[in-house]
Amino acid sequence: MTLVPVKTPLLIKKLFPNYIWDVSTSKKVIYLTFDDGPTPHITNWTLDVLKQYNAKATFFCIGNNVDKHPDLFNNIMNGGHAIGNHTHNHLKGWKTNTKEYLKNVIEAQAVINNNIWDLGFKIQNLFRPPYGQIKRKQGKGLIDLDYKIIMWDVLSFDWDHSVSKVQCLKNVISKTKHGSIIVFHDSVKASKNMQYSLPKVLKHFTNEGFSFESLC
Repeated sequence: MTLVPVKTPLLIKKLFPNYIWDVSTSKKVIYLTFDDGPTPHITNWTLDVLKQYNAKATFFCIGNNVDKHPDLFNNIMNGGHAIGNHTHNHLKGWKTNTKEYLKNVIEAQAVINNNIWDLGFKIQNLFRPPYGQIKRKQGKGLIDLDYKIIMWDVLSFDWDHSVSKVQCLKNVISKTKHGSIIVFHDSVKASKNMQYSLPKVLKHFTNEGFSFESLC
């Protein structure tokens, strides 16, 4: 299991204040996010479950996946959810030079823009770095391009096969608070834990009076 904490420490948030880790609010609102899609079967399953709870979310899409599955990509938008950029090829920022990294993000954005069928859909220029890996120069370059860099407050660890589905659920329920940004994945690798946890997370927090909104 990775040493990355489930709950992002306050110190980390203060070290990178230009990135968005959570939303300051007293309202009972939670921000679900899904990385790495769109993925056949899994993305549509996710959208169906969200719809049952009238929940909105933000999907950080890989450009290459959007290119391969434009119908799934548009299903996300048709569901009233927000779209974010997750690079074109799921790059590791720490192992990629800044010029190549920014080029890859721009390539993904072009694919995203070219696959929007609804001309009224508004792109928010949201970005999340794969693996959470991003160099300071990469971050500055993206901010200069008017991107909002979205990190997280709570990691579900749905992708980690050493984490049981029960622990995945516990990670989210035990650490989430008002304004938390939670990371799930609509990917094959994470599907077992995510498909177990997501309905239970939605039910639990709905019963607690929370709503689920997209980031914008």
